[in-house]
Amino acid sequence: MAEITKKKMQCFQTSNNSKKIPSLGGSRFLSEDLHRSSYASVELAVSNEKETMQNLNDRLGSYLEKVRILEEANSKLEVQIREAQEGGSPEVRDYSRFETTITQLRKEILEATLANAQIVLHIDNSGLALEDFKTKFESELHSRENVESDIRDLRKILDGTNVSRLHLENDVETLNEQLITLKKSHKEEIAEMHGQIAQSGVQVEVDAPKGQNLGQIMEEMRAKYEKIALENQAELKAWHESKIEVVQVQVTESSAALKEARAQSQEERKRMQTLEIELQTQNGLKASLEGSLEEVQLHCNMQIQQHNTILLQREAELKELRSTIQKQMQDYSILLSLKVELEAEIETYKKLLDGGEEPTSNQLR
Repeated sequence: MAEITKKKMQCFQTSNNSKKIPSLGGSRFLSEDLHRSSYASVELAVSNEKETMQNLNDRLGSYLEKVRILEEANSKLEVQIREAQEGGSPEVRDYSRFETTITQLRKEILEATLANAQIVLHIDNSGLALEDFKTKFESELHSRENVESDIRDLRKILDGTNVSRLHLENDVETLNEQLITLKKSHKEEIAEMHGQIAQSGVQVEVDAPKGQNLGQIMEEMRAKYEKIALENQAELKAWHESKIEVVQVQVTESSAALKEARAQSQEERKRMQTLEIELQTQNGLKASLEGSLEEVQLHCNMQIQQHNTILLQREAELKELRSTIQKQMQDYSILLSLKVELEAEIETYKKLLDGGEEPTSNQLR
């Protein structure tokens, strides 16, 4: 196209030069006065036309150079677009592959998150169970303290009962000694009275106005004292037996309560040991689960960080690819618009060339 345009320009300049000579030669055959003004106007028109054509030639040359450069760039872009359409973009294929990888990684992240949530829930349940065991342990410990306090109180009561029993035994021994002393004194008094009666028996018989029987009186006195002694002995024995029974009942009750308290204390001790073992087990399980949770969280965080890095890289590549494609499309659109403008200007230039020949020929005529 550029060569054809140049040839047309050369032909146009040649025709202008050839037409200029006859116009000068024809003016010799006309009257100088009649054609002087027309010759000046024709010469001015030809000069203006030459300047216009020179400007048009310069513009056409620059436009043709731009057209050549843009056509070369357009050809390269068309080749690249054709290759991209035929062969497919590797980035697009990689992007599809990355979409599958991203979906798989998101699925793994979701599964890891669910597993993490289950571990956290299990840890919370273990914490609640641990709190429950702590509450039970504190309750059992309080019960144990109460039982031990009851045992101490019962031991104090038992000690007091033993002391009371010892006092009562001492009292019984003292009373027995007093009874023996009373019996001995009674016998001595009776013997003394018998001796006195034996010594004063004659006088009694002589001096007794009514003739009373001293032996009968002594028997009555002896029987009376013996009866009093027997009653005292029976009362003392009954009192002693009642006290002993009360003490025995208290001792029996204290012994039973002590045995029950000891059994309950042993049972509470066993339960406390069991709870301590369970507490240690739960603490170990909790520590193990917390360690597993930290490892899972660390692993998940590392995987998430790696996946985020990959996603950022893929997004950057995708963004760069889109930017490149968009830039190529913009360049292509600019080239198309420039091509259209150049074609329009070329058409305008052709019209000017075609339209410029006719006025020149008419003026020369």
